Amino acid sequence: MKRAKAQWRGAVLVCAKCSKKVDGGFGPKGKERLAKALRSEPGFGKGRKADMGVAEVKCLGLCPKNAVAVVDTRRPNEWLVVPAGMDVATLAARFS
Repeated sequence: MKRAKAQWRGAVLVCAKCSKKVDGGFGPKGKERLAKALRSEPGFGKGRKADMGVAEVKCLGLCPKNAVAVVDTRRPNEWLVVPAGMDVATLAARFS
């Protein structure tokens, strides 16, 4: 088995099904999906060299109305329900 090193100190799991239902709702114009908007924040990203990884997962099973379910892997017992239109910088600060 081979190993690949990553610089992640944690990961944020974003429900893709919730993001699709909200139809964007984040970013400066309110048209970006939450995962994409989070990846654009400083320290977040998709690749191995990001400080915090952001991954879209199929479905977390929470299914809130007009919001997106999010899990910080460093605190798996605390799931977040992020309402559409929330400031992404404020959310990113919570994970720092």
